Amino acid sequence: MKHIAAWFGAHPLRPALAALAAILMLGAAAKYSGPPRADRDWYPYLARTADVTSDGDRFSVSPVSDWTYTPDGPVAETYGSAEHRIEDLREVWFLLEPQPGSQLAAHTLLLFEFPNDRILGVTIEARRERDEEYSAVNGLFNAFELSYVWARSRDLLTRRAVMLGHDVFIYPVAITDEQKRTLLRNLLERTEFLETRPRYYNTILSNCTNELAKAAGFHWAPAFVLTGRSDEYLFERGIIPGASFSDAHARSDVTAFIRAHNGASAEEFDALILSELRRRRTP
Repeated sequence: MKHIAAWFGAHPLRPALAALAAILMLGAAAKYSGPPRADRDWYPYLARTADVTSDGDRFSVSPVSDWTYTPDGPVAETYGSAEHRIEDLREVWFLLEPQPGSQLAAHTLLLFEFPNDRILGVTIEARRERDEEYSAVNGLFNAFELSYVWARSRDLLTRRAVMLGHDVFIYPVAITDEQKRTLLRNLLERTEFLETRPRYYNTILSNCTNELAKAAGFHWAPAFVLTGRSDEYLFERGIIPGASFSDAHARSDVTAFIRAHNGASAEEFDALILSELRRRRTP
């Protein structure tokens, strides 16, 4: 601490840094609203808290979001449930949704593949209230709670590519079977924790990407804040395979494919997207 204080005291940018610190402290004081809560008037997609139950190797999740979309918005707001054995987990797929107009910001998700071409996905969100807009700055100051949303692949992918009009990239994840199972277990445990103990979202400390990284046991890295670079970081670590990052990135762009199959049923969509991902994975 003495070294840090000395640096601030001697550095020519001290006045600007002190002003920035003051602004952040004032922002925190203005936004802080007591302990996190689960009983707000939530934005509809984030209104329901997932319930996780485990019985040995078998687990169930409910609700599992199964909404359908057009470019104008949701068409049907339906829910289901999912039950699987962790030992049956086959593949994990990493999804990147770049923020339009930025190379440094993106939303990240995971898809878990099970037998019979079934997919269970998870997205970690800033839990907004109804009519509340997301803000990365407000996300520093306890403006949002944290939400783990489990959903069908059609819901997660068409919401982004069709309704929001965003690009979607899906990469295979090259980790061991035990690492895949541990990742899934950890995310289920974190979801279960939120059922009774709400937490705050934080743009830097608890965002969509570093929540996934924590569950995977990764050490902190700048790419977990500058999330638009998270796919490149995972490639450099050997977690995303490929001859080069440019090749892996080109293979992962499934935006047009998702839009072309928006009319498929949830089960058909799982099979179609997995078939396409496997085809692209083969050199």
